Amino acid sequence: MYANQQQPAANEDAAVYEPRDLGDYGQAKVAAERTSELVLGERLLIARPGLITGPKDPTDRFSYWVSRLALAGAAQVLTPAVQGRYVQVIDVRDVAAWIIDAGQRELQGVVNVVGTPRPLADVLDTAAQVAGFTGELVAAEDQWLQDHQVSYWSGERSLPLWLPREDFGFLQRGNQRYKSAAGPERDMTDLLADILADEQARGLDRERRAGLDRGQELELLAELARRG
Repeated sequence: MYANQQQPAANEDAAVYEPRDLGDYGQAKVAAERTSELVLGERLLIARPGLITGPKDPTDRFSYWVSRLALAGAAQVLTPAVQGRYVQVIDVRDVAAWIIDAGQRELQGVVNVVGTPRPLADVLDTAAQVAGFTGELVAAEDQWLQDHQVSYWSGERSLPLWLPREDFGFLQRGNQRYKSAAGPERDMTDLLADILADEQARGLDRERRAGLDRGQELELLAELARRG
């Protein structure tokens, strides 16, 4: 919903889209906020979550990585080039607990309900430790992935959480207001462990809504090796 995706640490005062097309997700969110403001005025609390995750996440975006690393074991896993890329997630359990608490305290205003931005490389390293992964992370450049029909962010045949470099601010929103309002943030290792337990129960090789299936990934890895 924020108009500028190139500004790291942008807070709640950053410009938002003008809601001209309600078929657009971001613009529709702005329209919903403004309609709510007309009804509730200063009593309104607007919680703006970023990427929400946790066990049983139906989007399969954040959960893709720890489950793929666990599935691969000692084999290779394909990643985008990680330098300069970030991940910013919030556990659904933390979001729910904070909203209930905020309502009871009658908090008002706009709050980015988001976690701390972390380098993608660090998140992958932590996920590898949680998954017991001992293989190799093989990074491919953006253009190579696009040339091989790998999509950004989510959906079929994608690498989840991978974004164009010009959108580097999207996963680095400011969360100081959330922290100041006693917003909880689950430890990353604990979050990944909970997600992995859920993924193992559902099946690491199950059909997913986001990511590459293992066959597609192995084909891409083989093609990348031939190029090298």
